[in-house]
Amino acid sequence: MGLLATVRKEWFIIGIAVVILSAKIQPSFGVKGGPLKPEITISYVAVSLIFFNSGLSLKTEELTSALLHVRLHLFVQSFTLVFFPLAVWLLVRVLALTAINQWLLRGLQTLSCMPPPVSSAVILTKAVGGNEAAAIFNSAFGSFLGIVVTPALLLLFLGSSSSVPFSSIFSQLFMTVVVPLIMGQGCRRFLRECLERRKPPFGAVSSAILLMIIYSTFCETFSNPNMELDPTSLLMVALIIFSIQLTFMLLTFGYSSRSDSGFSPADTVAIVFCSTHKSLTLGIPMLKIVFVGYEHLSLISVPLLIYHPAQILLGSLLVPTIRNWMISRQKIMKTASLQPV
Repeated sequence: MGLLATVRKEWFIIGIAVVILSAKIQPSFGVKGGPLKPEITISYVAVSLIFFNSGLSLKTEELTSALLHVRLHLFVQSFTLVFFPLAVWLLVRVLALTAINQWLLRGLQTLSCMPPPVSSAVILTKAVGGNEAAAIFNSAFGSFLGIVVTPALLLLFLGSSSSVPFSSIFSQLFMTVVVPLIMGQGCRRFLRECLERRKPPFGAVSSAILLMIIYSTFCETFSNPNMELDPTSLLMVALIIFSIQLTFMLLTFGYSSRSDSGFSPADTVAIVFCSTHKSLTLGIPMLKIVFVGYEHLSLISVPLLIYHPAQILLGSLLVPTIRNWMISRQKIMKTASLQPV
């Protein structure tokens, strides 16, 4: 009974281990063009389901209030598209003195210029119980912003410029993020009483979809021939990426959880995930456009290919810890507010 209870409680962490192992054993099943067809089932169906699920579970007033939380949005977007690239630029200048492959270092800089993803930050924020509405807004807004800002950043840091197909990326984002969210909100208006009475497991649904995304991502990672490069450089880059993620998560957590920051514990959760995640879905097509004809495109892509599964894995493993922190902080704040002045 104890084992069964543990499995039920930690099913998501166990699920992560299972899907990564499955991807390692048979990566061809979940790669682009494989039986799973992730270019449709993940890029369109899974992402659309996440935002439909969010639209269905979120109260309209929560979404509206999230839109007006300008200070939070400003912090997230500034961190993602200004501080992140500048900090990595300084780091790359130092790492250039080492023996790490220079094209991998250019890949690190390229990674830093990428917009946030439209799915993982939202799911992880929801899994913790943080400010999901703020996470949705910043993931979607950051992705739209990235269509314009990312090419400009790449031109600034790497001197690479090209015309990005704004219309096709914009329409894909609109159809997979905005439309499902509106549809979910529309359905909620008719099903509100039923949803509040039955309380469907929205969080578990999002977590199950995330397991699909993790599986597909690791299938792509394990089947990618570009990952078979100098093992020392690859290991070094993997360690650097893990260090960057952990450092930036601690930085954003430290700043936003201060008592004078003006952010609630739920806001902090959204900030930590939204500020530190980078999009593979938008990133890879952008790299193929911006670096068209580059013989080193595969090496430049490697840091992004490592960063994406690492951010999902690290974020997922930290979910229980961050949830415990948020709940205890909320209890302390509630107790303090009830005490007479």
